Amino acid sequence: TIYAEIKAYFLSRSRFFSPAGIGALSQATICTEIRGDRIYWLEEETVKTIPSFWGLIDETISMFNRYCFLSLASSEFHITNYPPGTHYDAHVDQFQNSNNRIISIIMYLNDDWQTGDGGELEIFKGDNNSLLVEPIARRCVMFKSANILHRVLQCNKSRNSVTGWLLHRPSTLGQFFHRS
Repeated sequence: TIYAEIKAYFLSRSRFFSPAGIGALSQATICTEIRGDRIYWLEEETVKTIPSFWGLIDETISMFNRYCFLSLASSEFHITNYPPGTHYDAHVDQFQNSNNRIISIIMYLNDDWQTGDGGELEIFKGDNNSLLVEPIARRCVMFKSANILHRVLQCNKSRNSVTGWLLHRPSTLGQFFHRS
């Protein structure tokens, strides 16, 4: 299954994870008080290793383009581990000087997750309420990258996922477009 392929790849790469940064490319900084996860970027070599995952992403892009008229062109993904005691403060998934991330996607890989393990995704709604999403294995969450304020609550147990973004244009062009 696609899930088994992704999970196996995750486990094979766990020793290569590095602390996640805040900010884009050369401006990224490590600040564990804000974000404590460890990540491994999925590069082109993974197309051969987990082809069904990339096929599913291509199909998802095609569906968003066809039914939502989004003109998505590509994607970027990393596999993510939140060790116990870590979290990610409230944020949106769009850099200040870039507007290329359109849809955020999180696919959870937590087979034995139980209430009390922490690491829930909290999505803030405009009416001062929020929605908690439990990081249960095989669950997939999608939302608009620039508009949805969210955070990851403190993890009491290791929390794993594949996290990524469907992009409007190549990420290198984003630096030239400014949101008003």
